[in-house]
Amino acid sequence: MKKQETNTMGIGFFEKYLSLWVLVCMAAGVSIGVFLPDIPHFLSKFEYANVSIPVAILIWLMIYPMMLKVDFNSIKQVGKNPKGLIVTWVTNWLIKPFTMYGLAYLFFFVIYKQMLPEALAKEYLAGAVLLGAAPCTAMVFVWSHLTKGNPAYTVIQVATNDLIILIAFVPIVGLLLGISGIAIPWGTLFLSVVLFVVIPLLSGWISRVQITKSKGLEYFESQYIPKFSNVTILGLLLTLIIIFSFQGQTIIDNPLNIILIAIPLILQTFLIFFIAYFWAKAWKIPHEVAAPAGMIGASNFFELAVAVAISLFGLTSGATVATVVGVLVEVPVMLTLVKIANKTKKWFPSQISEKA
Repeated sequence: MKKQETNTMGIGFFEKYLSLWVLVCMAAGVSIGVFLPDIPHFLSKFEYANVSIPVAILIWLMIYPMMLKVDFNSIKQVGKNPKGLIVTWVTNWLIKPFTMYGLAYLFFFVIYKQMLPEALAKEYLAGAVLLGAAPCTAMVFVWSHLTKGNPAYTVIQVATNDLIILIAFVPIVGLLLGISGIAIPWGTLFLSVVLFVVIPLLSGWISRVQITKSKGLEYFESQYIPKFSNVTILGLLLTLIIIFSFQGQTIIDNPLNIILIAIPLILQTFLIFFIAYFWAKAWKIPHEVAAPAGMIGASNFFELAVAVAISLFGLTSGATVATVVGVLVEVPVMLTLVKIANKTKKWFPSQISEKA
């Protein structure tokens, strides 16, 4: 949701019930994998450099509309009101990946030690790491709107995060996977970032510049972007059906694993939100900046995490399942955090200041 859109729209029908759609797609995918195994077998033939071509196309459909909504001209304002940006950057890149790693390791290798084979625990840890290293860049506009966040400031927070992803995602993922003893296919990792961050980012920016130049900003924001309003969700849901068609028998054999994965992911979401939120409170940052800062860190760029998990570890991997569970739990947890943020608004200054 772009800056203007957040002023008029709340969470959409598909987004509001995303967890339900994910469950439906999980069931559909598992059913296909168990009863129609020839379908995933056929799809597995369409790969290049370990990247599933059908899934890559769907992921581009998921990510491109998001990049259209980010106005990088907002970065010119980055020097104003720096406190909210500092909270966002430090929480997202110096805290969140490492707390995610710590919680995931604690659960998958210590608490669940007798329940999970070590190889599977490593795959789940890898998926959690990918989620932890990918802060939200799209749904945060919805969360910002629902908490009456400052839309212009949220755009700056998201735009700078997108640029930081370009330089920080690969080193952080590589570091955390490396210390976990997980083999890192560096070439595939870099290729994933190019395919699923650089290309959509450039495509969105070029589209914004060219269409705005030829037809004006009003047309771009009120007519062009809305054409893709449901494309992201549709691409995500179709991707999930494919993923779970490859995972069908595994899910049937280990249904409890979905819950085991969900627990540390949910705890991480609450932890990161409160770290950023209480830091903002201590710095006396206004609520319209503090709430989106907490939401950006708490939520994940799960489309990127899913895409990279598929590229690095394959459609049948535990890492891919872990990132998909992140999709499953995100919406209900984030809506809970929205309610918390709205009920605690009185804790914060009411308006943005030049030093916020």
